Amino acid sequence: MNDVRIIKKYPNRRLYDTHVSRYITLEEVRQLVLQNISFRVEDKRSHEDITRSILAEQEEGGNPIFSADLLMFIVRYYGDPMQSSISRYLELSLRLFSEQQHHFTDQLRDLLGQAQQPVQVLKELAEKQVPVWRAVRKEFLKSLERAKAINPLREKGEEGPGA
Repeated sequence: MNDVRIIKKYPNRRLYDTHVSRYITLEEVRQLVLQNISFRVEDKRSHEDITRSILAEQEEGGNPIFSADLLMFIVRYYGDPMQSSISRYLELSLRLFSEQQHHFTDQLRDLLGQAQQPVQVLKELAEKQVPVWRAVRKEFLKSLERAKAINPLREKGEEGPGA
């Protein structure tokens, strides 16, 4: 039996899932992705694989992940010798991000799941981080002061020579 589910896109833009023998929506395609179900969307007439274009339609509605700037950055790599490298890099980066997110979620669930008062545990955790944030803020302010000392004209709003 074939492990890849076939979804056919008809000229009327409807998607037909051959596995369940019914039309499905883009939201149901999204659910297949979330459930890690392998599928392929093909054009009914040409049998061309159009999975990527159907998945890209998720970006059109709601709150898109890819900003216009990010998409322009990616498009600049089309035809570039680094195209396959950037594609692989982005894929691996997102995979790592996902794994770390799951790991963090599991740790937080374990930590809060054992606590009698989960809000109190979060408060204590945040309080432990306060000295770190204070140190970071202190270093940032020192760096800012150094930058102002290097270029006092910028601080006064004056323009230097050649400006």
